[in-house]
Amino acid sequence: MFASIKGRSVIVTGAGRGIGRGIARRFGAVGCRVLVVSRTLSEAQRVAAEITAEGGAAHAFAADVQRAADMAAMAKTAVDIHGGIDILCANAGIFPAAKLGSMTEADFDKVIGTNLKGTFLAVSACLAVMKAQKSGRIILTSSITGPVTGYPGWSHYGASKAGQLGFMRTAAIELAPFNITVNSVLPGNIATEGLAGLGADYVRSMEASVPLGRLGSVNDIANAALFFATDEAAYITGQSLVIDGGQVLPESLAALDEMRSGS
Repeated sequence: MFASIKGRSVIVTGAGRGIGRGIARRFGAVGCRVLVVSRTLSEAQRVAAEITAEGGAAHAFAADVQRAADMAAMAKTAVDIHGGIDILCANAGIFPAAKLGSMTEADFDKVIGTNLKGTFLAVSACLAVMKAQKSGRIILTSSITGPVTGYPGWSHYGASKAGQLGFMRTAAIELAPFNITVNSVLPGNIATEGLAGLGADYVRSMEASVPLGRLGSVNDIANAALFFATDEAAYITGQSLVIDGGQVLPESLAALDEMRSGS
């Protein structure tokens, strides 16, 4: 049985939809005070309202993770409203597709700026508070794409997600003296609004590539993030947890065929 983290102050970036929304709601459900951060205030307000309707405590905040001033304001708001920052879930990310040859410099910069620079800025904004209180949990949302796998059209996305893990490992060393841990979750294909937009054929092909035979849910990722935030995970830092239903395990399509044949 895990000890309660009720009352702790949590920031979740990119929380207006998808995995971020799931993470924010999960922390709200266990009694944390959640700052729901999204570029779109109405989306953040909707999620905060969902948390409060379920008996939790949440406030909405509009910010762009690419802007240092926005991240500083975000951290200040969490302190002013919730009394501190115990947990940061740096989840904000985008994944527009563009293949090499047609990908522009602006395309590349936008993805790296949001996914990787945004992680750096969100973490940096929270450090003074966490260092002063000699404790903190930082959980990054990376991906299997980049650190483990690749997919045509997502070289910029893969680079950003692999970069997050390089950032995580050194950050974990630097912040360990302050009792701040830094870990990451690596989702596989998760059923979110963004994935649905890629089309039914894509979804079916992804389901077929997963040994468990289904896409993951946002709660699967949220539960892993929640674990990293617990007292029981206090001795874990600089680590990444793949949550993909076994997707990265088969060495070929033939391995899945063998699995399904019962041989």
